[in-house]
Amino acid sequence: MTLENSEVLRTAHRIVVKVGSSLVTNEGRGLDAQAIGEWARQLAALVSGQVGGKREVIMVSSGAVAEGMKRLGWSARPRQVHELQAAAAVGQMGLAQMYETKLRENGIGSAQVLLTHADLANRERYLNARSTLVTLLQLGVVPVINENDTVVNDEIKFGDNDTLGALVANLVEADALVILTDQKGLYTADPRRDPAAAFVHQGRAGDVALEAMAGGAGSSIGRGGMLTKILAAKRAAGSGASTVIAWGREPDVLLRLAAGEPIGTLLVSQTAKKQARKQWMADHLQLRGAVRVDAGAAAKLCGEGKSLLPIGMTHVEGEFERGDIIAVHDPEGVEIARGLANYASNEARRLCRKPSSAFEALLGYAAEPEMLHRDNLVLTGR
Repeated sequence: MTLENSEVLRTAHRIVVKVGSSLVTNEGRGLDAQAIGEWARQLAALVSGQVGGKREVIMVSSGAVAEGMKRLGWSARPRQVHELQAAAAVGQMGLAQMYETKLRENGIGSAQVLLTHADLANRERYLNARSTLVTLLQLGVVPVINENDTVVNDEIKFGDNDTLGALVANLVEADALVILTDQKGLYTADPRRDPAAAFVHQGRAGDVALEAMAGGAGSSIGRGGMLTKILAAKRAAGSGASTVIAWGREPDVLLRLAAGEPIGTLLVSQTAKKQARKQWMADHLQLRGAVRVDAGAAAKLCGEGKSLLPIGMTHVEGEFERGDIIAVHDPEGVEIARGLANYASNEARRLCRKPSSAFEALLGYAAEPEMLHRDNLVLTGR
């Protein structure tokens, strides 16, 4: 698979942009209102369709701990988890307010989303997070995501927001991940130490040779270095997202990338979008249950690529929770598909043969109209 640098952002509809602490806080001197304002202006232009059609954009932003350190008068990053959590709690207030203000100035709404590793490791919380983010994107709102440093401990830390950016790209099946950093991109060696270092314009995400080039730690403000960005690109590639690593202060960097200008280092995904996720569902061995559907629903699933609606379900087998992988059986009991359940088995039984308009009366709340959304479903039979 080959992909030119100029094509990645030009053709991308759903984009995750990640910015690091050193950029957001101007090397720890406090939130950089001018820089955040510039990114907000570019994000708004992408969302409103000023460059190649309307885009869906998620911002993953570091900076809470660094801003909290400034507000608390700390010059060095603390090592104790409770102190990091305190700094994050203080700094997150200012970080969210800054993004809200700057995006609102450009006519775009924003939403704060704080995540931990546990949110994405648990299938129910994974689906909840995905549903919320997709809904926000459909509403034209820019989600601003950060790790929930206030409550994390050593076991559930992402470790850096490069990794978080990649996990979010996987979560929403983004077309591209843009990592904005204080370097122009990837070099064959650290250009700050080796003047002979050559710039890498393009590579393959997951290439181990790139990891050797990118060794080293990040700044005293941030946790990530170039290596974490290379590893993040590898992770994002698992769901088909290619990654661009570029200098965050490059004028109009996001708009120029979206227009097809080759900027920074492109790490191309070798996996077709959705292929890995679909394969994971198809190969899943621990099915918790199944739903049987009528002939009409089976035809829509297999012939038209539709989602499975409860009105087409006739029977529920087994015991499962929201987010579990379940099978779909046709009227003869033959498996035709499998996917992530939006409702637990006890709820699904009440929803069989019912339209979505009846869900709230039956369950006390109304969530997704589908039992299995087509994005979370793979055909396995017929």
